[in-house]
Amino acid sequence: MTDISIAATIGNEKYEHPFINAAGVYDETAAQMNEILDSQAGGVTTKSATLVSRPGNPLPRYFNTELGSINSMGLPNQGLDYYLNYIEETNTDKPIDLSISGTSMADNLKALKKVQSSNFNGLTELNLSCPNVIGKPQVSYDYDAIEDTLAAVFEFFTKPLGLKLPPYFDLQQYDAVASILNKYPLTYINAINSVGNGLVVDAETESVVIKPKGGFGGIGGTYIKPVALANVRAFRQRLNPEIKIIGTGGVSTGKDAFELILCGADIVEVGTILAKEGPAVFERLDTELKAIMEAKGYQKLSDFRGKLKEYQE
Repeated sequence: MTDISIAATIGNEKYEHPFINAAGVYDETAAQMNEILDSQAGGVTTKSATLVSRPGNPLPRYFNTELGSINSMGLPNQGLDYYLNYIEETNTDKPIDLSISGTSMADNLKALKKVQSSNFNGLTELNLSCPNVIGKPQVSYDYDAIEDTLAAVFEFFTKPLGLKLPPYFDLQQYDAVASILNKYPLTYINAINSVGNGLVVDAETESVVIKPKGGFGGIGGTYIKPVALANVRAFRQRLNPEIKIIGTGGVSTGKDAFELILCGADIVEVGTILAKEGPAVFERLDTELKAIMEAKGYQKLSDFRGKLKEYQE
């Protein structure tokens, strides 16, 4: 497998390995992010940052299940300045992607103006799809809100920008959202965030398993892989080719990643399986993906990226 390259490029960043953490997993503190950078991950994504630090929702707010996880974290984070300082002080050849998730449009614009005036020139990801902030709807299910946000952002923001999107379920949704995104100079999209407001029940105790929102939370893991595949495929068919795609959702093996890249993902993020296995998971995923590529005779990701075939008789 020595001749196989799994490197990928998004914007001005090159990932020698195509796996990074999903924002919100193993990335709230400098120590956690350093563990990711010291692993075989291609880079690290910061915790989605708000203007000031947030404690998040009450505990317990995360629960592992056999096929995935449920969470209602509520954006616990150290605040934007913490992550900007971390990036400035960290000496690494790997990309550090900065995730932003304000609880209002005004806060998002303030945060992005701070990023614009900073020395940071890597990828900034605007999270418009957090389903777990109590009392706050997901912006990305409101087409007018997406349009208004992007119009305001690109009046001043000139650095590489990506959008974290929620799962969409109707072909008309893909059409409508893609038609908006194609108007703007986005560097990438990230599809998908967790499937919002699911419920996990403990039959033994006859109760829900997390405390916030009466037990409702975002579903991740194997449950959501078909939804992630569909979103990556649908957007790759509709978006301008220069808008790259990060595929997220349901990745626990190299085969899962292969499928997302086949659907059109440029790189892949991992969440639930990282929470379960820790940063050592990146080496396993690399090895498994390379083994599939070797068996199929692929030398690089572009040999199969986005080349999913229609049904074969």
